[in-house]
Amino acid sequence: MDDYLINITPMETRVALMQQGVVQELHIERSSSRGIVGNIYMGKVVRVLPGMQSAFVEIGLERTAFLHVADIWEERQGNSDATRPIERILSEGQSIVVQTLKDPIGTKGARLSTQVSIAGRLLVYLPREKHIGISQRIDESEREALRARIQALLPEGEEGGYIARTMAENASDEELAADIAYLRRLWAEIQNRASTAKPPSLLHRDLTLAQRVLRDLVTPDTSRVVIDSRENFIKLSAFAKEYMPQVLDRLEHYTGERPLFDMYGVEDEIQKALARRVDLKSGGYLIIDQTEAMTTIDVNTGGYVGSRNFDDTIFKTNLEAAQTIARQLRVRNLGGIIIIDFIDMDSEEHRTAVLAELNKALARDHTRITVSGFTQLGLVEMTRKRTRESLAHVLCETCPTCGGRGEVKTAHTVCYEVLRELLRESRQFSAREFRILATQDVIDLFLDDESQSLAQLSAFIQRPVSLQAEVGYTQEQFDIVLM
Repeated sequence: MDDYLINITPMETRVALMQQGVVQELHIERSSSRGIVGNIYMGKVVRVLPGMQSAFVEIGLERTAFLHVADIWEERQGNSDATRPIERILSEGQSIVVQTLKDPIGTKGARLSTQVSIAGRLLVYLPREKHIGISQRIDESEREALRARIQALLPEGEEGGYIARTMAENASDEELAADIAYLRRLWAEIQNRASTAKPPSLLHRDLTLAQRVLRDLVTPDTSRVVIDSRENFIKLSAFAKEYMPQVLDRLEHYTGERPLFDMYGVEDEIQKALARRVDLKSGGYLIIDQTEAMTTIDVNTGGYVGSRNFDDTIFKTNLEAAQTIARQLRVRNLGGIIIIDFIDMDSEEHRTAVLAELNKALARDHTRITVSGFTQLGLVEMTRKRTRESLAHVLCETCPTCGGRGEVKTAHTVCYEVLRELLRESRQFSAREFRILATQDVIDLFLDDESQSLAQLSAFIQRPVSLQAEVGYTQEQFDIVLM
């Protein structure tokens, strides 16, 4: 059975999926970086630009938002209206219901649409459309049957359209009906607010991470959803009671003395998930490197001496690595191309067993995955769909010292760079004296191992050179000051 642990502070919400006491997934959402995509506003048209076929709409943000004629739903009705210019649809001062498609970026305002869509757990509701669409990921042979099931469940007089999400493929009629009821109720509330709202005002905010857990992630296999904030426990209970009563009895308020994530070892797991090396129980270890193009995972035996037969040692390490890799992909939320370098195995039987173990462990992952098997070089190629930023990209930034290389120049290398730069500057500038500013390690080399090199250069340029250690400098950083 699954448990969800939800840790909420005013700054961020963190969610951990636990299976048999072990962290399987981590989700983090920060209040400061929570986007506005999906939010619905009552906006006011402040300027229509016929030349750009666009309009600026005030929705209550720092900058006015941008609405292009192609994103106006009215334009997509019938052929006769297809080329209607924006100045015939909108006028300055007009109130309009809009939804954000893109967050504001830099100097650009948010991008808007008047085609409202509201996501549920299984379906997406399009109040202004008529058709029922089916996700492309659902098997073609199942699409028509699913479309017919949804059509049969719609209330009489339903004017809106629906798109079935991938999760709808295996859903029961009861689950689909519950989603339809939830979406219709939500849209009715939005319309009710819109009828009295004065622009600019927010009509509907996309769900918080904690609410999305209840809507999208809780399944019949979930035994508990534990929340460590009393205020948010009350809010989530009210949300569940209103929209998804089937999960209400699984909500628990955590009142323990120790922080929730400490109690269940999640804090330690987050630190481990940011490390490059992952130790295996057998004594082997993984090295995980995430780059722009792909993620590489290297498996090593390390200190494993569990068997006298070396082939068996390799096989057992690879089997354990396969299980650990599947879990690490979920915990770190690694996506895109993934290359796994298992320890070389001579036995075809062992290779098949390791691949089967990897596929079995990956089957628990809800994200779309394809595994291509072993290549001629003995590597396993696979892909995992990118659904959101990886854990490292959410919590970390590129090291300002090494710029993401993962290594820095040695003090000796920097020493020789300083000497070359000193010679260059002595030819360009006339100075009484030159002063070298660098880290203590570089300065120590000039005082010891490289003192002769510095003395020779000083004699060659016929200028004295002084040294100054700078505490705030990184190892690769130095300056030459003209005195």
